[in-house]
Amino acid sequence: MLVLALDTATPAVTAGVVELTGADVALRSARVERDARKHAELLMPGVQGACADAGVTLRDLDAVVVGAGPGPFTGLRVGMVTAAALGDGLGLPVYGVCSLDAIAVCAAAEPLAGPLLVVTDARRREVYWAAYDATGRRTEGPHVSSPAVAAERGAGLGAVASAGDLAGSVGLPVLPQQSPSPAGLVAVAAEVLRSGAEPGPLEPLYLRRPDAAPPGERKRVTA
Repeated sequence: MLVLALDTATPAVTAGVVELTGADVALRSARVERDARKHAELLMPGVQGACADAGVTLRDLDAVVVGAGPGPFTGLRVGMVTAAALGDGLGLPVYGVCSLDAIAVCAAAEPLAGPLLVVTDARRREVYWAAYDATGRRTEGPHVSSPAVAAERGAGLGAVASAGDLAGSVGLPVLPQQSPSPAGLVAVAAEVLRSGAEPGPLEPLYLRRPDAAPPGERKRVTA
């Protein structure tokens, strides 16, 4: 099974082709560009480049996996809308996965001595974070909070390391995984992909209410 994996939940614009077999998740190609302001400009060229590098076309794909966040609204929706459009246009199932889970899967590929925190930039001096056991299984979150709150909660859970693009903000030893990889995204979805189950609704994990709000009722002006 050939799977296209996309993620725009972090400053990294990620696209890759992954081959999923009965036992393995094998990366065929990956294109990653880091620019938090150019998700829309960089993603489709990345998709096309990843397919070319893997020696396949979009018509050769069997499924799409996309990181559903948490992430800032503008960047995150680029990946999710692109994945939905590709799925619709090519007749492919599209599976959304937690982007933090994909980072954790790769971080836990090497044995860990204890729990892990995955921490990414939520802007406004806050972070998105989730906690995982030593095997990369999520045990808490995802949440959005200040780095101090994430650090305090991580200490309470006995976390021994952190990963993600703001891993250094919580005072733990930092692992190299900063953003979701194509192989990590597919690994998170591997069980459901192998089962052939229909994907659930494609819902983004914003964790915040939108800044914009419908206008309220006009105030009455009296003379």
